[in-house]
Amino acid sequence: MTDLTPDTIRKALAHVSIPGGGNDLIGAGLVSGIVIREGAVGFAIEIDPKHADLFEPTRAEAERIIQMIPGVAKVTVVLTAHSDTPATPAPPQPHRHGKAGLSARARKEGTPKPPTPEAIPGIDKIVAVASGKGGVGKSTVAVNLAIALANQGKRVGLLDADIYGPSMPRMLGLTGKPESDGKKLQPMEAFGIKVMSMGFLVDEDTPMIWRGPMVMSAVTQMLKDVEWGELDVLVVDMPPGTGDAQLTLVQRVPVAGAVIVSTPQEIALIDARRGLAMFERVGVKVLGMVENMAWFEGPDGSRSYIFGEGGVKRTAKTLGADLLAEIPLYPEIRETSDDGTPITAFAPDSKAAAPFVALANAVAAKL
Repeated sequence: MTDLTPDTIRKALAHVSIPGGGNDLIGAGLVSGIVIREGAVGFAIEIDPKHADLFEPTRAEAERIIQMIPGVAKVTVVLTAHSDTPATPAPPQPHRHGKAGLSARARKEGTPKPPTPEAIPGIDKIVAVASGKGGVGKSTVAVNLAIALANQGKRVGLLDADIYGPSMPRMLGLTGKPESDGKKLQPMEAFGIKVMSMGFLVDEDTPMIWRGPMVMSAVTQMLKDVEWGELDVLVVDMPPGTGDAQLTLVQRVPVAGAVIVSTPQEIALIDARRGLAMFERVGVKVLGMVENMAWFEGPDGSRSYIFGEGGVKRTAKTLGADLLAEIPLYPEIRETSDDGTPITAFAPDSKAAAPFVALANAVAAKL
């Protein structure tokens, strides 16, 4: 069996010509981000955005060539729409809340006309679970929301769109890699939901040092190159912030609504308000906000408001959004997530699972 290394991949790609002739992918220096894990190979082809259609056959040929290498089980090749030409700056647009909707980078580079969102066959509703910053428990909310919806009898999928910090494989106790029918990846399954994550394709200790266009291509492929089947709801665990992955999602597929997760402390709420403003600005309905780590409940039932009291509730009221759920700090939530058996799967009728069940009910009603 051939020893799979980046050099092995590069040698094979040296036989793939680029449009116009005269050079190959490696000679032209267009290949970057080679990742190899347990037979799964992924990399990016960096091109000028106006050449995307021209290079699609090259991308397909590169995928075919690598798939022929002994020991390769799956190949993921993305085209990055990379350009060195800065766009014309656009003036900032007013927002009814007086907060910045798009990032400083987006304001600097301008906002080109986005692609028209296209529905994914078989998927009825797409719900984005987002936060303005990391560390607020967004992924815990996303996975328990998805399982709680499945417990209602709904057909549910969960997409881990956090390219830089995919956590769903560990939180759901999933190992191994997705299979492919030669055209599309087959999602993994756990606790009644279908799951796709970049964490299935790369080692969890491998840093994802990818440019924005590479992230955008990866998110698009995990949305549209996965055999999701028939789903009532696809829950998307977004990366924190208001960057490329978020814009890619709302521009490529119709998002039925967004759930904004935050802790009660003001430093988290500042970013949560930015996230809410971003979704409103791009025309995505905000279903409401979730206050995570709302309080710590002692054995005697007393509450300690470690991160402040009621911050998300006040913010939601100010912004005209609904408060969908208040989720306390229960040790069982953390323990079951670390063990790969989320609380809504491990003990769906427990006190710790109740806030997620309430959240699922509220989201289902709004959808």
